[in-house]
Amino acid sequence: MSEIFDPRAAERTVFQALLDARTKFGAKKMILEDQDRNPLSYTDLVRGAFALGRKIAAMTEPGERVGVMLPASSAVVVTFFALHAFGRIPTMLNFTSGLRNLKAACELAGVKHVLTAGKFIEQGKLHDLTDALESVAKVVYLEDVRESVGLADKLFAATAGMMPQAFLPKAQASDPGVILFTSGSFGTPKGVVLSQANLVANVLQIAAHIELDPDWVMFNPLPTFHCFGLTAGVLLPILTGMKAFQYPSPLHTKIIPPLIKDSKASILLATDTFVNQYARVAEPDEMSGLKFIVCGAEKVREETHNLITERFGNVPVLEGYGMTEAAPVVAVNKPTDNRRGTVGGLLPGIEVRLEPVEGIAGGSRFYVRGTNVMSGYLLPDGTVETPEDGWHDTGDVVSISDDNWIKILGRVKRFAKVGGEMVSLTAAEDLAATVWPDARHAVVAMPDPKKGERLVLFTDQQDADSSTLLAHAQSIGAPELAVPKKILRIAEVPVLGTGKTDYVALQRMAETDGRRAA
Repeated sequence: MSEIFDPRAAERTVFQALLDARTKFGAKKMILEDQDRNPLSYTDLVRGAFALGRKIAAMTEPGERVGVMLPASSAVVVTFFALHAFGRIPTMLNFTSGLRNLKAACELAGVKHVLTAGKFIEQGKLHDLTDALESVAKVVYLEDVRESVGLADKLFAATAGMMPQAFLPKAQASDPGVILFTSGSFGTPKGVVLSQANLVANVLQIAAHIELDPDWVMFNPLPTFHCFGLTAGVLLPILTGMKAFQYPSPLHTKIIPPLIKDSKASILLATDTFVNQYARVAEPDEMSGLKFIVCGAEKVREETHNLITERFGNVPVLEGYGMTEAAPVVAVNKPTDNRRGTVGGLLPGIEVRLEPVEGIAGGSRFYVRGTNVMSGYLLPDGTVETPEDGWHDTGDVVSISDDNWIKILGRVKRFAKVGGEMVSLTAAEDLAATVWPDARHAVVAMPDPKKGERLVLFTDQQDADSSTLLAHAQSIGAPELAVPKKILRIAEVPVLGTGKTDYVALQRMAETDGRRAA
């Protein structure tokens, strides 16, 4: 049975939680692996963290926010814990966010050193990024650091691994555990400070909500600069005794399904888009061994649910919901209670507040509070802006059932006023997805002199037309106002590195098209 969530159990540092897991599940248990197929035990991870951390500590200051620019891998996990072992703050950098956002993130967080890997930079052709970062921080390559690890460092790591409490810095659960940056799907990314207790609490909340087996393997292809990839893909498995299998990119569609089978994965973490792609190319036995799939960051389409069932049998696709500010998971469906069209049941230990939104019936603005809710947003002066009374405004409009199952109606920003009526842009996207389920769609709102705002549909369905969309809306009784009259067919709907639709880019495209048409 799943555990009971006790918020007092979250009052631990991240490294202490790692040590507690080692004691509980066994020092020799293999807990971490990546595509290089060199599994690490708890003891390997702890010793590796002390060895690498000692070298990083020699070039940084206590409490320094150290940039980490690495893909999902054993290296990024060891680096994360290495920073914690010496009281440094991992600051996870989104290498897909572009030069401007990356430099802005480093400047906002006051990053002086960025840890990366030469092999990663070479393979990803990211030399422009490292060149640009050199103007704000010193770029340090882990290969160089590892080469400098000598006998004294290894002896230190072995001793510290046996007696960690004698070597760990004095730290509190309320101290920063990580700095992450929001996706920027609707604007400039924000710096989010999550405490150590926030991270540990969210792991415990998930474990109390869904029954997990320490013999399982979590397959994570999502980047650790994304909170979903970090908490659910790394910390959740390692702190609950499961092996965390890290893969560096969710884009390797043909490589991942055979590796899911070969790694004996029990849980796959991904987004709807990626799961759909894997399911189409996978052999029937490559994903049928999964216990379940967990999807976040975007809505799971009905077509994806059906595709997985048809090809791989009873492998539930569990849609969840969260945000960086909540470390991130707020709700998720269960293998034993999977309600399509919802984002699942509220995790234990989270309080909610609902406030009416003018013009939107049947939904309320959603606020959350709990042990997992962030310390606050980073301000340019280096201080942290804390949530008022602990409440975080999610910016989402939701409906909640009597047993706390949540349905997302859209973001407050994702409603348009068309002809005096509030119209959900998410609902407009759902209309298009029903008519053309194999394509990707996104809707934005543009000013309209007659109706206030009008809807513009971007789609990679090259024969999409508004008359077909309107006919479907009429057949199901959907309001005509929710049907985009303007359709822009594009080769590919832009997405961020997290898998979310890039609405900022789409808004710019719509504005450019509007100026061209004027």
